[in-house]
Amino acid sequence: MLPRPLIAATAAVLVLSACSAGGRAASPDAAPDASAAGTATPPTAVGPEVPGEDWTRTPADSAGFDGTALRALDRELDSLGSSCLVVTRHGELVHEAYFGGSDDQAMGAAFSVTKSFTSLLVGIAADEGLLDLDDRASDYIPQWRRTPAAGVTIRDLLANVSGRHWDFTTDYQEMAIGAADKTAFAIGLAQDAPPGTVWRYNNAAIQTLEAVLSRATGTTPAEYAREKLFAPMQMSRTSWGADAADNTTMFSGINASCLDLARLGVLMLNDGSWGGEQIVSKEYVAAATGRSSSRLNAAYGLLWWVNRKGPVLGALTATGGSEDTAAARAARLAPGVPADAFWALGLAKQIVAVVPSEGIVAVRMGAAPQDADALTPGAFTRDVLATLQ
Repeated sequence: MLPRPLIAATAAVLVLSACSAGGRAASPDAAPDASAAGTATPPTAVGPEVPGEDWTRTPADSAGFDGTALRALDRELDSLGSSCLVVTRHGELVHEAYFGGSDDQAMGAAFSVTKSFTSLLVGIAADEGLLDLDDRASDYIPQWRRTPAAGVTIRDLLANVSGRHWDFTTDYQEMAIGAADKTAFAIGLAQDAPPGTVWRYNNAAIQTLEAVLSRATGTTPAEYAREKLFAPMQMSRTSWGADAADNTTMFSGINASCLDLARLGVLMLNDGSWGGEQIVSKEYVAAATGRSSSRLNAAYGLLWWVNRKGPVLGALTATGGSEDTAAARAARLAPGVPADAFWALGLAKQIVAVVPSEGIVAVRMGAAPQDADALTPGAFTRDVLATLQ
């Protein structure tokens, strides 16, 4: 459990980290021209509905929602410091609202939602045969060979059970803010425990995936994301920052619009398929979001939060709330929400909620509410589901 002053400090630390990671952020890349050389007609895409450059919009009542209830939710979210709300169903845009002068072009810090993008890059690299989740990370991080970290696998890093060193000051202050070369700092930390024995929400451990992905793919994770995710999904209002040493920041660094984060949710809702193209395999999506990745935390998949029953750890800390020690029991992250729901979560209550059984993706971005315990993943998702007719 983190004391409330440390939670506030965490918010300040990661705001600075996201806004000034080495003082640089990648510029958004517009999707490439869809036209190709030659005269051949491209095949017609098949598969679930996904947005093109713009979204297919459908009236709320036609999609099974109560418009009055959605507008009431807008007022509630506005009062909690939100900048936007987007709700989609079956890949179509049902509702969007913007607050405090924001609009559909505005980009904001997604904070730890970045971790879920990191997860997808690892999944894509695995699909391409460039790595295996059960590879030892030391195959890609030579500094860990013949050390206590030699047995840590890529899967351990994704599941937050790596056993790498963690304490608040080291993770949030020295690494997230202080380290100019965040990857080197994270790699150089000690191994606290054998992998698979302790669950920690460990930003530094996740940052080491920068070295893994760079070595496996031969390019930076940010560039790999632009090629494999942002361009095919036309995420033109998304960028990924780097530290002062040009390392992509894997734990926090995505800036995006609300609508672009909804695209991320729709991809996962569609089991990794986008307009007939399999961006990431269905098998990886199931491993990342369809089950718990360890018995230590039922609420965690592979850098995604899930709603499985068992001990629940870390979700409020991850978004800037105070941790409920009673939650570490046989429970669910979001009681009253379908068990198949899953989330990408970021500090200050950045939320991408996906409910496959309802075909719903909902995104909230904005400032942290004054009440640190407001807008939990469960409360937000229940509020969205309550607007169904």
